[in-house]
Amino acid sequence: MFSRILIANRGEIACRIIQTAQQLGIHCVAVYSSADINARHVKMADEAYLLGPAQSSDSYLRGDKILQIAASCGAQAIHPGYGFLSENAQFASACEQQNIVFIGPPAAAIAAMGSKSAAKEIMSNAEVPLVPGYHGDGQDLALLKKEALKCGFPLLLKAVAGGGGKGMRIVECLDEFEAALAAAQREAQNAFGNSDMLIERYLTKTRHIEVQVFCDSFGAAIYLSQRDCSIQRRHQKIVEEAPAPGISQAVVAAMGEAALNAARAINYVGAGTVEFLYNEDGSFYFMEMNTRLQVEHPVTEMITNVDLVRWQLQIASGEALPLTQRQVTITGHAIECRIYAEDPEHNFLPATGTLEYLHMPRATQQVRIDTGVERGDEVSVYYDPMLAKLIVWGEDRPQAIARMQQALLDYRMVGVKNNLPFLYQVISCPAFSDAIPDTQFIDNNRATLFNEAPPSTELLAIASCCKILFESAALSDQRLSCPFASGVAWRMNQLPSRQIIWQNPVLSAEDDDLPSEIITQVEELPGDASALGGDSHRRHFRVEINRQIFSIQASLSGDKLDVWVQERKRILYTYNTDSQLTLFDAGCVLQLKQPSLITEIDDDHGQGALNAPMNGRVIALLVTQGQQVTAGTVLMIIEAMKMEHSILAPSDGEITDIYFAESDLVTEGDTLIAISDTENLSAKV
Repeated sequence: MFSRILIANRGEIACRIIQTAQQLGIHCVAVYSSADINARHVKMADEAYLLGPAQSSDSYLRGDKILQIAASCGAQAIHPGYGFLSENAQFASACEQQNIVFIGPPAAAIAAMGSKSAAKEIMSNAEVPLVPGYHGDGQDLALLKKEALKCGFPLLLKAVAGGGGKGMRIVECLDEFEAALAAAQREAQNAFGNSDMLIERYLTKTRHIEVQVFCDSFGAAIYLSQRDCSIQRRHQKIVEEAPAPGISQAVVAAMGEAALNAARAINYVGAGTVEFLYNEDGSFYFMEMNTRLQVEHPVTEMITNVDLVRWQLQIASGEALPLTQRQVTITGHAIECRIYAEDPEHNFLPATGTLEYLHMPRATQQVRIDTGVERGDEVSVYYDPMLAKLIVWGEDRPQAIARMQQALLDYRMVGVKNNLPFLYQVISCPAFSDAIPDTQFIDNNRATLFNEAPPSTELLAIASCCKILFESAALSDQRLSCPFASGVAWRMNQLPSRQIIWQNPVLSAEDDDLPSEIITQVEELPGDASALGGDSHRRHFRVEINRQIFSIQASLSGDKLDVWVQERKRILYTYNTDSQLTLFDAGCVLQLKQPSLITEIDDDHGQGALNAPMNGRVIALLVTQGQQVTAGTVLMIIEAMKMEHSILAPSDGEITDIYFAESDLVTEGDTLIAISDTENLSAKV
């Protein structure tokens, strides 16, 4: 076994590798960019070295620098994790040339699977079933169009060197083909340095099933059950489970043998994943093979009681597989949810910010959190927006679902937009618990998943009481007792009363008929510890809102809010800052601001301007000042967290101003481009 390894990655996977390696007594060396100087993986490692600037191309993708550090610190092996250099055959080969073990498959195996088109040819020869499509080397537009017509629509354009949903586009008809091809090629070139595409028939009623394989250098190979990864957005998984439900043992065995045939065809060594599209009729088709550890490997670990990272280290150090196929046992059911910094309500746009508040579920034998972040960390624009993975185990699928629901309720975050409430909706959706999801799950269940009801009047009343409790706690900390400093409308011989005004949390640009403010009148009633069950910290409020009266008793302890409304007990969790109060209530997150803390904006300011939807970098500026454009024209492309986002013209008009150039960094809300309406222009002439 190795005594010293270097982990050429960051985030939760770097932390995950360090955890197992240190348990084996291995000295762990981390590398980091300037953006990750205070990152969790740097703190966990035994030593760490700066790679370079924040951009991954200048840091985590610098294989030459990583090898220099490995050689200088005496690392015997390099674990690449996933992403970055994990599937880079040149890097694996360079490790071998410098007598440093690459903890992964041989460079030749990576190269064989690195090109999806070449991989299809290999799989065809190995008699692994393939999806109809085009996997050739020719990339001429006319040829690709011809092959697209042969394949039929809808079809999927996929980067041959891609992964993680980058360089992929669904094309519904021939008219969309050229624009989709150009966008996929550009994204693939930026992400992988290779714009070549393959074409596949897009199967709409399928499931995404993958098989975990493991091979040693002595010719032994096994598969470790299978995982269902069908719930995806932007072609990227967000919920995975193992074993894949509702698949017969005969198909499980056939799929496992096909996966092993794929691995043997390229002389594979180490951990790998063979991905299939599975149809209701039991047929399945090879999609691709990922020559690395998968993001979702923990669900396999939970049902097999196997540490796959430990196995990777053992196999890379020359040991044999610890188990035979007959010795592999499957127990229970596991589910994983990926926690992302993103905004599901706005097409899952990546988000950035500071993790002001972070509470995670308690880790147990049945609940596991693989995370790369801590409270106070900055989520930057430079890397993938995945923050953590939440994994649970149950004796069966219903128990695993129930356990995941509770764990998601216990996972709370403020400061960065995130998908925790959305994940709770997914896991709680009857289409997930009562049926087996396919790859169209999110689209088919939008009405349920995105049905965000406005907050109840009762919850708004509770929020006002909570605000007062936070203010009282702050005053107590400051040892202030003067009634004039309390902020309430104090009157001699009258009960304390005050008005709390909230910005309407559901207000949008189209809601001209809705009030912009919600007014609550809060009156505190005298406390009686005996009447309140002996709880001297519980306070009694009378709240009026929208002509409704609520009798509320509440006490605050840390972030836990105990509330009695009309004698009904509720427990909520909360976080408060000067600018915002957040309430966590049964899978819903309510964030409220007071108007006095909101910057007033002139109604005429920014008219006709297009603003940045997220922090990012301008990678393409496609228009010039004075140019006439039509509605839907792509004006600018912003890259954020390895994903492209197009800025479209909302209407016909003329470009009057451009505020950013290519390569400039932009912040969410920045004015990017100003466009004048054609009708307004003609009226002025």
